[in-house]
Amino acid sequence: MGKHWLHRRSIYRGQKPMKPGKVLIVADSMINLLLGVILLAYSDPVIRLFGLPETDQLFYPNILGAILFGIGLALLVEYRRKGAFIGLGLGGAIIINILGGIVLFIWLVSGNLDIPVQGKIILWILDFVLVGISTAELLAFVRNEKK
Repeated sequence: MGKHWLHRRSIYRGQKPMKPGKVLIVADSMINLLLGVILLAYSDPVIRLFGLPETDQLFYPNILGAILFGIGLALLVEYRRKGAFIGLGLGGAIIINILGGIVLFIWLVSGNLDIPVQGKIILWILDFVLVGISTAELLAFVRNEKK
């Protein structure tokens, strides 16, 4: 079924055949996006619905969900890139960092973190630095892409 199946499906749709590497990157992206969404939505109803392990702290599954979702989006960016695959690169890192920073910000603003004040201060500093660096990278990346 391998290569010939890809070739026949693409011709059937009137498109160029999809390279096996592109198929893998799309599949990997979809898996990361799905896992990311499940972990971002990790809560008692989701735990019961999917039969997932219970936890007293939803912070870590949510942060992991943001990172996995970011990786999935970064893989889609790589998929749409023309030319040879170079890995996730700066664009992918920016997406992952911004999503992680947004979810951390939501946790900090919601007040649902039951941690000492010094822990909250450290997380606020980390979030500020992460979002600040990611924003600077994003601006540099966009400026570079326009050239």
